[in-house]
Amino acid sequence: MRPVTTIVTGFVFAFGAFRLNGFDLLLDPVGWGLCASGLFRLCRSGDDPFAAAWVSAVAMICVSFAIMTVSGGVLGYGRTASLFAQVLDIAGTAGGLIAVWLAVEAVIRRIRPHGETAMADLLDVLRWAVAGVGAFTLLARYGYVGLGAVVVVVWFAVFISLVIVLYRSARLRCLSPTWEPVAAREPPADVAEKPVSRD
Repeated sequence: MRPVTTIVTGFVFAFGAFRLNGFDLLLDPVGWGLCASGLFRLCRSGDDPFAAAWVSAVAMICVSFAIMTVSGGVLGYGRTASLFAQVLDIAGTAGGLIAVWLAVEAVIRRIRPHGETAMADLLDVLRWAVAGVGAFTLLARYGYVGLGAVVVVVWFAVFISLVIVLYRSARLRCLSPTWEPVAAREPPADVAEKPVSRD
């Protein structure tokens, strides 16, 4: 599976839901694990944008495990547990949106220099929409914003659009795990061919 395909499949697991007898079969930690795996395969250095996105995905694995633990009633059902669950829920939503933002940012920065300007611009618009509408869904969930159902539907539409565009970008050569920057393929100066003397 291509790295970006793995990342986007992880997004679907993390943000999607397929419930059977009240249990979500699309486990969030599995989704963020897939994201982290795809992002790691695209990292080229410690300051690579994919490295920052990978850190956020790993952090979300921990947060999603904590959410599953609290929602499973392991810490009880008292007021403290309820408040902690609410804080974790906010952290999970906000952290998930940040992780998506960073992953898409890394993709944009990789594909734009290779002539994929239109796709990069579209991804930029979609990530703003996903992050912005996602923040409204969080506020709507706690009653701070009306039209909660409408906001969720709009967010789902822009999220699916982002998923589709990312799936399409997965075949780009610059998003291959074997791709190397041009500078990395150039021979070092000390082993470069010396000019031939005409004397």
